[in-house]
Amino acid sequence: MTHTFVDINGQSPVRLHVVQAGPTEGPLVILLHGFPEFWYGWKQQIDALAEAGFWVWAPDQRGYNLSEKPAGIKSYALDILVADVIGLIDAAGRQKAVVVGHDWGAAVAWWTAVSFPERVERLVVLNVPHPVVMKKFASRDVGQMLRSWYIGFFQLPVLPEFLSRSGNATVLVKTLLGSSRPGTFKRADLVQYKVAWLQPGAINAMINWYRAALRVPLAKRPSVRVTVPTLLIWGVRDKFLKREMAQPSIDLCDTGRVVFFDEATHWVQHEEAKRVNELILGG
Repeated sequence: MTHTFVDINGQSPVRLHVVQAGPTEGPLVILLHGFPEFWYGWKQQIDALAEAGFWVWAPDQRGYNLSEKPAGIKSYALDILVADVIGLIDAAGRQKAVVVGHDWGAAVAWWTAVSFPERVERLVVLNVPHPVVMKKFASRDVGQMLRSWYIGFFQLPVLPEFLSRSGNATVLVKTLLGSSRPGTFKRADLVQYKVAWLQPGAINAMINWYRAALRVPLAKRPSVRVTVPTLLIWGVRDKFLKREMAQPSIDLCDTGRVVFFDEATHWVQHEEAKRVNELILGG
C-alpha cells in the first residue's frame, strides 16, 4: 500500500488522502467507506483486490481522517460527494472504474452510477439501499424510521459532536462493537479508528454528511434507474437498515442482483471478507 494525496477540482475542491495498491495498469477499483470508518474499513479487501490485478484506490472521503475537511454543511451534499468520485477517476487517468461502497460510501456509489453511468464499469454496494428507496422507507416505514433515529439526532447543533467526541470517542466505539458480530473489531482496530475520529474537525465533518442529506436537495436526474451492472451485498442482521429495502433497490437496476449473508451484520465486508472479496471480483 502507498499513501498519497489527490487534489479534486470538482464542485467543491478538496484534497483527499488515498491509499493505493496493485498494478497501475490494472482496472481501477475505488473503495468508498462509510460512517464512522475511513480507508482502513477496507483493510481486508485492498490486498486481495490488488493481488487479483486491480489498481485499488481507497480514499478517506472528504471530512474523514487525513482528508481535507471543508467548512459548512453544503460541502457534504451527495452531489458534491459524487463529484469527488469522478475527480478520483479523472486523477487516475481513467474513463471508468469499478465503484464499491459501504454504508455512506454505498449511497455515494449508487448516486454516482445514477448520475454518471458512463464513468462506472460496475457497481458493488454493501448494506445500503438505493437513495430513492432509502428516502421512501425512512419517511413511511415505521420500523425503518425507528432504526434511523440517529439521523434526526445528528441534525441538532453541537450536541452530537460533543457526545461523539467525549470519553475518547466512547459512543462511536460502542456503536461498532454493539452492532457487529463479537470479535469483528479488535482492540488494535479501535486504536486506529480513534486516531481517525479525533483528527481536528473530523467528527463535525462526519456528522455534516447526515445534515446535508436532509437539508441539501439532490440535483434532478432524467432517471433514477441504474443502468450499469450492479451487485448488492447485504448482511441480514443489520441493526440500522431493513433487508426489505434490498429488493426494491435491485428493481431499480437494469442488470442487478442481491446476495444476502444471513449471519452477517451491517459490517459484512469485515465479517465475511473472503466471500465479499470473491463477489467484488465477480465471483
